Amino acid sequence: MAEWKRNPLTICLFFINKMLKLILTRHAKSSWDDPLLYDHDRPLTTRGTKSARAIGAWLMETGHVPDMVLTSSATRAQMTAELIAETLEFKGEFTVESGLYHASAETMLRHLRRMEMPSVLMVGHNPGIADFAGRMVTQPPDHIRFFDYPTAATLVATSTKSTWREVGFGEANPEGFVIPRELLETKKTA
Repeated sequence: MAEWKRNPLTICLFFINKMLKLILTRHAKSSWDDPLLYDHDRPLTTRGTKSARAIGAWLMETGHVPDMVLTSSATRAQMTAELIAETLEFKGEFTVESGLYHASAETMLRHLRRMEMPSVLMVGHNPGIADFAGRMVTQPPDHIRFFDYPTAATLVATSTKSTWREVGFGEANPEGFVIPRELLETKKTA
């Protein structure tokens, strides 16, 4: 795991608010153009790049800036995480984890429980990330696309537990859920 820098203000707010924040993003739209590429190596499409940037902008606008990024090692997941981080002007820890490539909900929870920073952006794959999101929240967000979790779909959920080690399924409160299509359509009409 890469060495990370603690932001004193973030750590202070964490202890004052006693709030953990999980941001779960499915990788953005990826390309199937090269049939010789391994699944792990598929890059984002132009649409995927726009979607990842739109999610980053939404996170910034809504005040959901993570302290660390944890992403699958797949090219499409890393690209998604990098574009979101770039949009957020993110300076924190950025960790690539091969164990998140097509991980189950249980595996994702194990990785999350190792985290120390109070706000984590995790980028992964379906079906695991949809299952993980659905199992983490106390109740699903009121959104028609939550359960199929399309590309670049993003859930923000909070927990009042003190550390990620204490967090389990069904204990996070949904704070927001968005899909990039909504953001990009809004941008077109504005």
